[in-house]
Amino acid sequence: MKKAIWNGEIIAESDETIEIEGNAYFPPHAINKEFFINSPKTTFCPWKGDASYYDIKVDNKVNEVAAWYYPKPKEKAAHIKHFIAFWNGIEVK
Repeated sequence: MKKAIWNGEIIAESDETIEIEGNAYFPPHAINKEFFINSPKTTFCPWKGDASYYDIKVDNKVNEVAAWYYPKPKEKAAHIKHFIAFWNGIEVK
């Protein structure tokens, strides 16, 4: 079972993560939505497509663009559609 933890809270937990390029992608149903805020930030990956981001807010502390996902991934990344990965101080263990 993998967990994503920030500021003392478990923000995601699942035994159905997918590992890609050293990142654990959590299925959408595995996140605690109360901690996620949509961000306007986007980036592009040549093989996965356009990524969208979330800010994470726990106890009035905000970790900007700390999670990302692919709402419309390219064909080779279709299996991670809407799955969420973390960085920027989020501990995944």
